[in-house]
Amino acid sequence: MCHLLLITAIATIIIKTGRYLHLPSASLAGNILQAKKSGNHADQVTKGRDADLTTRRYIGSLFERSSQHKKAARRVNTFLFLLISLNLVAITLESVASIRASWATELQVFELVSVVFFSIEYLLRIWTAPDNQDLKGRSPLRKRFSYIFSFTGLIDLIAILPTLLQFIWVGADLRLLRVMRLARLLKLSHYTTALEDLVSAIYSERQAFGAALYLMVVALFLSSSLIYVAEHDAQPDAFPSIPETMWWSIVTLTTVGYGDVSPITAGGKLIGAFTAIMGVCTVALLTGIVGAGFSKQMSKQYAEFEHKLREALEDGIISNEEADEIEELRERMGLSKTQAEELAHHLIEAKRNGGAV
Repeated sequence: MCHLLLITAIATIIIKTGRYLHLPSASLAGNILQAKKSGNHADQVTKGRDADLTTRRYIGSLFERSSQHKKAARRVNTFLFLLISLNLVAITLESVASIRASWATELQVFELVSVVFFSIEYLLRIWTAPDNQDLKGRSPLRKRFSYIFSFTGLIDLIAILPTLLQFIWVGADLRLLRVMRLARLLKLSHYTTALEDLVSAIYSERQAFGAALYLMVVALFLSSSLIYVAEHDAQPDAFPSIPETMWWSIVTLTTVGYGDVSPITAGGKLIGAFTAIMGVCTVALLTGIVGAGFSKQMSKQYAEFEHKLREALEDGIISNEEADEIEELRERMGLSKTQAEELAHHLIEAKRNGGAV
């Protein structure tokens, strides 16, 4: 009797539990099995996405100047650098009629092969843009658009566009397209910070640079107007108007002085001497401003690297992660290993002597 009551109680509990869960007792195990299968499928999808992200990050790192995969990245960048350099040589030699006639097929094949590689590079850079920390944008799509409309993205597009236009636009001017292909020279900005440093130097000294350009413009208009008044009657063909006289003023102010046009009157020669002196002053001023901007830019980068190195040496131990960050910063700033080692040695000695870095 007790056994019968126990069995009845267990059955009642199972039925009530099944009703509470809104599941038939017979299908409970099946639902658990199905949930496990769904979980396994979700895990497989997640693993697939993680694998895609890992592949994308790896490919993206191959195009970076400072990469964790240094050997592979160096090989890829060296190959692209040599390909760009050979393209510049081929495009230049193609403008020589005799070379173009003798090597037309070889040059065309080399151009097609180069465009294929440049196109693959361009598409891969778009695909890996979400992993590029230098690009702006929160979503992957915005980061891709950020690269496409960036300076380097536009240059990468222009590098392949002329060849594509030859197939799309049959009557295109080949000389113009050949000149457009020379824009591949700017692709070297992927591997050097020279243009970035120049723009940063000018921007940091923009007020002084603008003032110097203002003086140059004043000297240009003043000298053009005065030499026109002084030389127009004596040389109407050489100085017919102020706009055409500006050619003489520009070559004189920039201290080039081709000599194709020169003043012959006493007043004109005096104005010419004054213009040449103004040119020396303004060109020297512009050169000094850009040079000072470059010097400040280099000092700023060196100070940033020193600050990072100080932070790493605070605890007396440089971890692998800190070492990778320092090496990446060194390569990005273009500092040599000797400079970095000398700075590290100096900071370590200062810490030993003074007790703090």
